Amino acid sequence: MVTKEDVLKEAAEKGVKFIRLQFTDIFGVLKNVAITVEQLEKALEGELMFDGSSIEGFVRIEESDMYLRPDPDTFVVFPWRPKEGAVARLICDVYNPDGTPFAGDPRNALKRVLAEAAEMGYSLNVGPELEFFLFHTDNEGRPTTVTHDRASYFDLTPVDLGENARRDMVLTLEQLGFEIEASHHEVAPGQHEIDFKYSDALDIADKVETFRFVVRTVAQQHGLYATFMPKPLQGINGSGMHSNQSLFSKGKNAFYDAQGPLELSPTAYYYIAGLLKHARSYTAITNPTINSYKRLVPGYEAPCYIAWSGRNRSPLIRIPAKRGSSTRIELRSPDPSGNPYLSLAVQLKAGLDGIKRRLTPPAAVDLNIFAMSGEERLAHGIDALPASLEEALTELSKDSVMKDALGEHIYQRFTEAKTKEWDSYRLAVHQWEIDEYLATY
Repeated sequence: MVTKEDVLKEAAEKGVKFIRLQFTDIFGVLKNVAITVEQLEKALEGELMFDGSSIEGFVRIEESDMYLRPDPDTFVVFPWRPKEGAVARLICDVYNPDGTPFAGDPRNALKRVLAEAAEMGYSLNVGPELEFFLFHTDNEGRPTTVTHDRASYFDLTPVDLGENARRDMVLTLEQLGFEIEASHHEVAPGQHEIDFKYSDALDIADKVETFRFVVRTVAQQHGLYATFMPKPLQGINGSGMHSNQSLFSKGKNAFYDAQGPLELSPTAYYYIAGLLKHARSYTAITNPTINSYKRLVPGYEAPCYIAWSGRNRSPLIRIPAKRGSSTRIELRSPDPSGNPYLSLAVQLKAGLDGIKRRLTPPAAVDLNIFAMSGEERLAHGIDALPASLEEALTELSKDSVMKDALGEHIYQRFTEAKTKEWDSYRLAVHQWEIDEYLATY
């Protein structure tokens, strides 16, 4: 545990002049309040206030006072800033003036579900796999969808700026305390993946926010634009954020049982069943944009069918081969546009519901689901994920367990905003419609 005194000492030793107090809105967009080092001690006491009414999905103007409480464990100094007048950051929880956690703070929402897991005797470890695209910018610095890269999966030397940018991203992340496990080119042109070591769920959610911030910053330094948009280009693979997760109890992996089927414990099967049971409703949170559903279609490796397998990559859930302390469940549907705190909160809540109710998952599907006909999927009892944001929001509205994970405030503000987003999309006339119908009718 890092203490307030540790933070003050490190800030002094490293010549920190400015500190960014970071937090996220309900859509996972990173916000920050910049302070000088002279205000750091006051900030660490949780005495800094900001206007909550200015943050999307937070509060109304008449109840706008909010307090930031920094988490000392998240203190880092940005390596790309000059040594003199260095800039650091702290990730914060948001509190009400009366000292209670703010119901609209996504980080607090995840903490609530983690506390529920702890009461049941579990902690959650997560290892995310984030994919992103690197595109060129135009003469005015605006992002394009142009990449000169013609490399593919695991290619050694893409002939473009992406390889150098990705190397610098890895080096920067390591300077910020990440343990990078893999870095490679993905299937699509301009698409990359950087994987970092698993950790406890709250730390991973913090790291996902930091990761997106660092990747965008380093890309900009290379004259590129990094996007975590799930499907920026038609006809090629989109970007996912596979979520490898395992529960631990009393220091042991609760998903492992050497005598169990596939060496999985009853707890693992309950957890799988919970993830499958609530999949159609938590998809609104793990895949929260209209564009997310352009990725969740057959033919591009993204899962769109609700099933699980011990060896097959086409279902929603895969069980990677490692066992013992490395036993884990891989949920393949989430994408990197989601709020990582809310995304992990609903995933964990779904799994815990499976454990509480001792739900039994359907039989594993070890066939290629993408190659099945509709009749074959029906015969195997395989349902599909929602095909649109509208459908996902409808499913979420019917699921009291998932709504409880979010809390009433976040659920209401999230669905209001996303319904407006869907209506805006639904009412717009798109270029496809012009091309398809204008000359015909």
